[in-house]
Amino acid sequence: MSILSVEQLYKSFGDKVLFDHIGFTIEPKERIGLIGVNGTGKSTLLKVIAGVEPNEGGTIKHANDFRIEYLNQEPDLEDGLTVLEQVYQGESTIMRTMRQYEETLQQLAEQPQNTVLQEKLLKAQQSMDEQEAWDANTAAKTILTRLGITDYAKKTAELSGGQKKRTAIARALIQPADLLILDEPTNHLDNETIEWLEGYLPQYEGALILVTHDRYFLNRITNRIYELDKGKLYTYEGNYETFLEKKAEREALEQQNEQKHKNTLRRELEWLRRGAKARSTKQKARKQRAEDMKQVTFDTGSQELDFQVGSQRLGKKVIELEKISKSYAGTSYIADLDYLVVPGDRIGVIGPNGSGKTTLLNIMAGRMEPDSGVMEIGPTVKIGYYTQDHTEMDESLRVVEYIKETAEVVHTANGEVITAEQMLERFLFPRSQQWTYVSRLSGGERRRLYLLRVLMGEPNVLLLDEPTNDLDTETLGVLEDYLDQFPGVVITVSHDRYFLDRVVHRLIAFEGRNDIHFFYGNYSDYLEETKSYQQPKVNAAKQTTSPGKKKKKLSYHEQKEWEGIEDKITGLEEELESVKLEIEQAGSDLGKVQDLYTRQEQLEADLEQAMERWEELSLLVEEMENQ
Repeated sequence: MSILSVEQLYKSFGDKVLFDHIGFTIEPKERIGLIGVNGTGKSTLLKVIAGVEPNEGGTIKHANDFRIEYLNQEPDLEDGLTVLEQVYQGESTIMRTMRQYEETLQQLAEQPQNTVLQEKLLKAQQSMDEQEAWDANTAAKTILTRLGITDYAKKTAELSGGQKKRTAIARALIQPADLLILDEPTNHLDNETIEWLEGYLPQYEGALILVTHDRYFLNRITNRIYELDKGKLYTYEGNYETFLEKKAEREALEQQNEQKHKNTLRRELEWLRRGAKARSTKQKARKQRAEDMKQVTFDTGSQELDFQVGSQRLGKKVIELEKISKSYAGTSYIADLDYLVVPGDRIGVIGPNGSGKTTLLNIMAGRMEPDSGVMEIGPTVKIGYYTQDHTEMDESLRVVEYIKETAEVVHTANGEVITAEQMLERFLFPRSQQWTYVSRLSGGERRRLYLLRVLMGEPNVLLLDEPTNDLDTETLGVLEDYLDQFPGVVITVSHDRYFLDRVVHRLIAFEGRNDIHFFYGNYSDYLEETKSYQQPKVNAAKQTTSPGKKKKKLSYHEQKEWEGIEDKITGLEEELESVKLEIEQAGSDLGKVQDLYTRQEQLEADLEQAMERWEELSLLVEEMENQ
């Protein structure tokens, strides 16, 4: 039996139809993922269900005492309230009881000798007993603790963006509800918190509908997928992985039906052109049938982005950091950092919020000066910086004007010239939308437009700060495919585990204040390594009473790398000598010589990188032997 039913829902935005008389139901304890290209109306649909926005047509039915809890994409908190008042807000009996108990407990902690407060606490405890609220309060405290919320007395206006997000999530999870609606709950959360949320939501008592770009999260939480596409809603039983399979089947069937329709229409038109004899009424009916068939459309044009933008040639030298340090307000975030970025690098920067990741990107981009140290950038480097905060967009411009500020045309890897208008079409901005003001775009559409502007500059070093926030899953998939083919360097800050696994092969991990580690591999490799490394430390602590110096050892991946790195270096040296010999023998064949020089530069860069890695590993081995 459904707990919420939607029938013939209609809503538009300007001349764009968001929901074209769609309908669906939500069952008890159902876990629904809502997906679709940015700008199709996903957030609007959630707001309509939550009663935050009105609909233009259709009905939403549910019981009179039906309770909905809605988490907005941007935290919606009252600045005048404390964290405790915000989280325990609500007029249900159990929320009032818990709020009174927690407020009294906090006041008594500040005035432990106050007898009036002691008596008030006793009454609050009795109310907790009567309402059987202790289990609910314990669950609430667990949520707050796991989300890192400890200062209940702090005003929400004083919180950072990340703290506001966590407070809003805590409130949504603690409030009793039949339906929990979450719009991008993983934005601005670190990976550890996202993994905890993944474990918590399957146990949630009510039903759940959410929008998220995190495909691992989406796959592990949902048991049904709703796809909003061009005003229509498609339903798929199963998680995100199942959705991908079934959507491919649906699109294939649409293409088959379109082809059958074209064949039938062709036969009808041929019959009419031959002027076959028939009674006039039948002839007229057949003509009308052919005209009607011409008007039939099929949804076979999947919206895909085309990332054929080229990039300028990148030389051997990219970015070199030497003894870089940076502090804010007396707190050090980066100390004596040495790092070499070489051609072909795919680097992920990970760590908790506020640990210094964006600061590192800003230093690399030349937007921020380090307190000390030296940064050198290669002469051929052209940086494209996709920042986390796109408020620098001039919203008074029209879409096409915003893009043309960077370039009127771009050159593809195949040597083609594409105009700004054509590129906008490839980025799902049709000609009819290109003269729309930037201020009228949805948050996701602005991010997509901003991404296009960065790539229109044809960079050869891409700095991406949380590129997955506010981008839909389809756009992310194409971005990942583009980065696979991108010939330059990619350095990205991201909390998106799927994106990191797809894109990077090296990590810079901020693991604590001034504690930065380098790891070869993707995020899943790093997570497995970290967990396997932490477990022995717990066992070792049980076996000793004195805190001895931690004994260093090579990880499994490092051991395998150490065993083969000398052979790798030898192979690179031999291939490099062979290429140099071929250059000498190529003579006046300029085309062949140019190709060989390009190969020589790549081999020299690979060899330099391998030698540096050999030095790092040899120092570790030497330290182990000394221990």
